[in-house]
Amino acid sequence: MSDLAVVSIFVGNLPWATTDEDLYELFAPYGEVKRSKIVLDRETNRSRGFGFVDMEEEAAAKAIEAWNGQTYNGRVLTVNLAQSRPARS
Repeated sequence: MSDLAVVSIFVGNLPWATTDEDLYELFAPYGEVKRSKIVLDRETNRSRGFGFVDMEEEAAAKAIEAWNGQTYNGRVLTVNLAQSRPARS
């Protein structure tokens, strides 16, 4: 077990066909992926073109550095630490 904190990475501008598994495989070379999730539209159940990957801080930093601004299946990715979203009122 590691003492490192797990952080969430935002991955934007993903190709529409990207799956949770694709996202996992994209980030696994940089460290253990705790969770990978493509965000789906509630009404259509289709990808919204972004997702999140949870990894330990050190691995996340390497993955962000490796993928931010890089092309994946024809799309230039935006990869950074996810910002916490304010609770809806």
